Amino acid sequence: MQPATGQTEWLLLPTVRADVFTIALAQFAQAVGAGPTKRILLVLDQAGWHTSKELVVPEGIHLLFLPPYSPELQPCERLWPLSNEGVANQSFRTLDELEAAQIQRCVVLQNQPEIIRSHTHFHWWPPSHSKHQ
Repeated sequence: MQPATGQTEWLLLPTVRADVFTIALAQFAQAVGAGPTKRILLVLDQAGWHTSKELVVPEGIHLLFLPPYSPELQPCERLWPLSNEGVANQSFRTLDELEAAQIQRCVVLQNQPEIIRSHTHFHWWPPSHSKHQ
């Protein structure tokens, strides 16, 4: 997610582990074109799967870790209420139904970058300098 533009990349995963996060990082790097000529700074909390020695970080992706216990500094933390709107106050018979509803909500949000921006672009967040916004 780019707070300055509201552009997002979504990937729903079945669990949180270093090997799964490695897959997510590879998918993200490919989606945003990270590599030798395009560098991406990814701001993360210090969850165990983010800091694991087993994590493989693709070329062009650089991880910046926030101080411990500081969720208020993480822009993506402010997306939880938005993403939860698609599943709140509903009952799902299966995990597949829940996943389908969550995917649908992520698609809706991805197509509304101004809503993402309004929730995540803190006044102190640096402006985006990407030529490919």
